[in-house]
Amino acid sequence: MPASFPDRYGHDVLSSGPPAHHRQRPVTREVPVQRDLVVEEASTGFTGAIQRLEKIAGEIVVELEGRGGVRRTFPLGPGFMIDGKPVVLTRPAPRAARGPKRSASGSVYVEGAKARTARASRIWVEGTHDAELIQKVWGHDLRIEGIVVEQLEGADNLVERVQHFSPSPGRRLGILVDHLVRGSKESRIAAEVMALPGASGNVAVLGHPYVDVWQAIKPARVGLREWPHIPRGTDIKVGTLAALGWPHEDAADIGLGWKRILATVRSYADVEPTLSGRIEELIDFVTVEQS
Repeated sequence: MPASFPDRYGHDVLSSGPPAHHRQRPVTREVPVQRDLVVEEASTGFTGAIQRLEKIAGEIVVELEGRGGVRRTFPLGPGFMIDGKPVVLTRPAPRAARGPKRSASGSVYVEGAKARTARASRIWVEGTHDAELIQKVWGHDLRIEGIVVEQLEGADNLVERVQHFSPSPGRRLGILVDHLVRGSKESRIAAEVMALPGASGNVAVLGHPYVDVWQAIKPARVGLREWPHIPRGTDIKVGTLAALGWPHEDAADIGLGWKRILATVRSYADVEPTLSGRIEELIDFVTVEQS
């Protein structure tokens, strides 16, 4: 009698469907193109933030900006990855009109309006990321009102900057400060600014309680219940990216990480009220008409 060996492939390959060792291909989903969305081109490994769509020689291509500001274009369609999963990039779907069009800040969008000539009044923020977030959500309002947002690169020299600006009733100054909580360095600087001659009524210093503006974006936008606690002595941006499992080795990684976070912000509803409310106050303050 012949020896009996187990049949590892099954007795009837046609009766039980595909064999157990058959692997299903990963499901590819369609993702509409969105500016600053970070994607990887699978065949080259090039990773970058989406900048724009354009037509070259009759073909629609998507432009990505990677590390060090390097830009490359790739055909729109399949062959991209997001978080290691394959996607097909598609053109954004046109939005159906329902009532008055709204800007990202919730205000009525003024179609075709030209930017107003810049006012003498200004809004100051501490850094690039603060400015980019404000422009993404409130950019339409700022253009309509003629408000320029300028970066301070930190608040340490704020008193001297305000003195040089020489605020007045027709030259108001609204200042957004990070980590404006009782007893902080920023709160002491704000008090010194408001004690300057001419500051009362012409300068407003407002802030949010977060160490960095990243934390003013609702954590659910990146799939978190809350932003991670970063111990003292660790850069908050580096620590945040590390906690998310994203690249965080150098400035280029931090820049791409921020673009990835910023791309999730669709409107003021994705920003904590402790920040959005202060920005609305500053816009109102610098645009008030003088009697």
